[in-house]
Amino acid sequence: MKVVVVANFDSMSAEVAKMVFGQITRKPNSVLGLATGSTPLGVYELLVEYHARGADFSRLTTFNLDEYVGLGPDHPQSYHWYMNENLFSKVNINPERTFIPDGLAPDLEAECQRYEKLIQQAGGIDLQLLGIGTNGHIGFNEPGTEFGIETHVVDLAESTIRDNARFFESIDEVPTRAISMGIKTIMQAKEVILMASGGSKADAVYAAVRGPVTTAVPASVLQLHPFATVVVDQAAASRL
Repeated sequence: MKVVVVANFDSMSAEVAKMVFGQITRKPNSVLGLATGSTPLGVYELLVEYHARGADFSRLTTFNLDEYVGLGPDHPQSYHWYMNENLFSKVNINPERTFIPDGLAPDLEAECQRYEKLIQQAGGIDLQLLGIGTNGHIGFNEPGTEFGIETHVVDLAESTIRDNARFFESIDEVPTRAISMGIKTIMQAKEVILMASGGSKADAVYAAVRGPVTTAVPASVLQLHPFATVVVDQAAASRL
């Protein structure tokens, strides 16, 4: 595991965007695994700038980590909406090659299997972006999630619901379940980048990077990945 410590959120965003741009340059038909939330917003802003300067996204395929159960693509807090608002609508990516779990699927288990199969049919993920929850989750793989699990339905931890309540008008509106790419699926990506910013993530970053590899801290499994890079700002790295 390689750890890169930078000054602040903007520096973290620039470092990760440069890495993603490098991947696209080396392999224009890359399969990217994408994350949502506040952490990657700066990365997506910079990728839009790369596109404005000539970067070509037309041959990419993307798979998002997760989606809330019960939210459709037109809901402003869905991850479909987030990706369209922050990246997809601003670059020349082919919408038919952007994949996000269907939170409204009538058969959630079948949707998980369908999503996993789509990733396999695409040849797997070349570069996976990750954030980290304050409880150490990656994707929506909460503490206690087995490392061998593939795309699955998750009951969100209370801490995750509290953390995500800032995106909703009230905590009561936060969905309590999600579909998430599994830890096994994430670990099968050829390269992984974990991003973290801010002092609220310091404990989780320390546990993921320096602690034991344990299902109690799902991100700690990345210590076993042959090509995992952790990019953190000074606040998030304060315990390392």
